[in-house]
Amino acid sequence: MRLLTVSHFYEGHGGGIERVAAQLCRQFAKNGHHTVWAASDSDPPPNGVEALPLRCANPTEAMTGLPMPIPGPRALRDLSRAIHASDAVIVHDALYLTSVASMLLAKIRGKPVVLIQHIAGITFANATMRGLMRLANRLVTRPMLRAADQVIFISEKVRRELLGEPASRRSMLLYNGVDSTVFHPENVSNRDAVRKNHGIPVDAPIAIFVGRFVEKKGMTVLEALARQRPGLHLVLVGTGPIRPESWGLANVHVLGPRTQHAIAELYGASDLLLLPSVGEGYPLVIQEAMACGLPVVCGEDSACADPGAARWLRGVDIDLTDPDLSALRCGKAIDSSFDSPVDRDGMAGYAAQTYSWARMAGAIIESLLRPVDADHCATSRAQPR
Repeated sequence: MRLLTVSHFYEGHGGGIERVAAQLCRQFAKNGHHTVWAASDSDPPPNGVEALPLRCANPTEAMTGLPMPIPGPRALRDLSRAIHASDAVIVHDALYLTSVASMLLAKIRGKPVVLIQHIAGITFANATMRGLMRLANRLVTRPMLRAADQVIFISEKVRRELLGEPASRRSMLLYNGVDSTVFHPENVSNRDAVRKNHGIPVDAPIAIFVGRFVEKKGMTVLEALARQRPGLHLVLVGTGPIRPESWGLANVHVLGPRTQHAIAELYGASDLLLLPSVGEGYPLVIQEAMACGLPVVCGEDSACADPGAARWLRGVDIDLTDPDLSALRCGKAIDSSFDSPVDRDGMAGYAAQTYSWARMAGAIIESLLRPVDADHCATSRAQPR
């Protein structure tokens, strides 16, 4: 089968959606499907995947933290040709102009579209941005969901928010996979050496954050927490328009982007993953931390994305309009995590059994080979085999 995958950026941009797209593209190719990945040319194309860089402008990310590549005429022409040459189109998230263009062009070409929806609404601190997000979901996301031949959610919470209960159309719930050769409990064996290598105190409690340095990830909450808890050290892995170095806090260690192997080692050297984000589906970093046996404190939406994993995740009510209160809530959840440790082996075992890239990719291909009635109001879920 000839597949075209469309996302807003390539994985070098550092976001979770892009990493999911990369893993699935590699898995499709591994399974013998000719796979092309189309995304904005803002970042270099990935190695090991046939890429179609699209000429796009991206004026909004630097100003608002909201990534929104705008494809030009040349990008639309290249996208149309790639869709014509494909048997099916796989679109990651509805609310991007590259996604909307792909849906329209695929419909014109008569090609089936699988829409993988990662997020729902984002509760920005700014009221205007919150209003624009609600309007965009009403005018763009929901029509895109109706237009897709198959809809896949990576979070039960996102599915309920966008489709309602009972669901307004048939969909699939497929959790992202985890590379178990990289993320596993054995990473904890060189804990002190990893800390020393990165200039992190050996004897201090460490909370690690992995993700884009943007508003919705809760950067203001992290800053407030670091000020409230000088004895807690925060290790920040990632990049973005927000600069945590400017906070001037000795207990904040900004490591920048790191390879997946390095992140796995840092998980093993940390005491917990802290992700005070909003508007997420099921962030991949949570699943990878679970696979390493690392306790997780995260936003409430993320904590209930997979009901089967909820017992190991400590969800916090995050309000970006009140970062100090949200930081206090995170602090209490961290204390609770230290006072009542989770079953690390059980959590890691669940992640290893449940989260599989091969299973996810296989279910997507099966949905294309056996199309479902989009008007039938039901939800199916790929179960671990």
